[in-house]
Amino acid sequence: MSTELWYTERYEEHGAALSLKIREVLHREQSPYQVIEIFETEQFGTLMTLDGLVMVTDRDNFLYHEMMSHPALFTHPMPKRVLIIGGGDCGTLREVLRHREVEEATQVELDERVTRVAERFFPELCEKNNDPRAHFHFTDGIAWVKEAEAGRYDVIIVDSTDPVGPAAGLFATDFYAACHHALADQGVLVAQSESPLLHANLIRQCQQRMTEAGFDAVNSVYFPQFCYPSGWWSGTLGRKGLAMDAFRADDAHAFSGTHYYHAGMQLAAQVAPAFLLP
Repeated sequence: MSTELWYTERYEEHGAALSLKIREVLHREQSPYQVIEIFETEQFGTLMTLDGLVMVTDRDNFLYHEMMSHPALFTHPMPKRVLIIGGGDCGTLREVLRHREVEEATQVELDERVTRVAERFFPELCEKNNDPRAHFHFTDGIAWVKEAEAGRYDVIIVDSTDPVGPAAGLFATDFYAACHHALADQGVLVAQSESPLLHANLIRQCQQRMTEAGFDAVNSVYFPQFCYPSGWWSGTLGRKGLAMDAFRADDAHAFSGTHYYHAGMQLAAQVAPAFLLP
């Protein structure tokens, strides 16, 4: 009888699944909002799941965190004030604070326990948590944006879970409109928008709803992500005032220390597959 232990996330509607071989369960708790579990895997380092869904692994998290932060930040001419909605594992915050021009990074995460567990089991993702530019608020991100003053932020990053339950409102036109209101001139919004292969209609909806919300330019970035459904993921960007292909190329070329993002990827990642073209 096999004693191997595997974590499996099933994508029932797509008839598919992801499995990772694990050595042991490191932590399990029920927060006020969800079940948080931490596993030690054989090949992908530490794994965090929320309500049985993969959130982050040591081995491939850099893909998501880099592509959800750097394209948006280099699209803005001078991003000083950044708002992160969600992002409880703090990997996106870490990437944001690698930009010296950022003076303030506010993270609004509903479930404080996700961040506290990440600080224990993913210390490398949380290495910027004590940066004086980092500000944490554990509350409803939708309400936070709707209550924000006009033009408060330069960049808003919606680092959310799947569009179900409380996160569903983060994909709605009125939420994007609230983000538009909270962004200053030339402001940039980026929101995770699921798999191009499995959720093409959702990506189209995100682009359409951002346009309806008033953004002048809208596009998506596409990148590999092994641990998420289909292994292919996306973030959708909306920009006020300027075209999406205008970015700080010299600054992006000079930026170092990333594992996936670089200046050439800024535009390359925005090239859509044929089935997503208008």
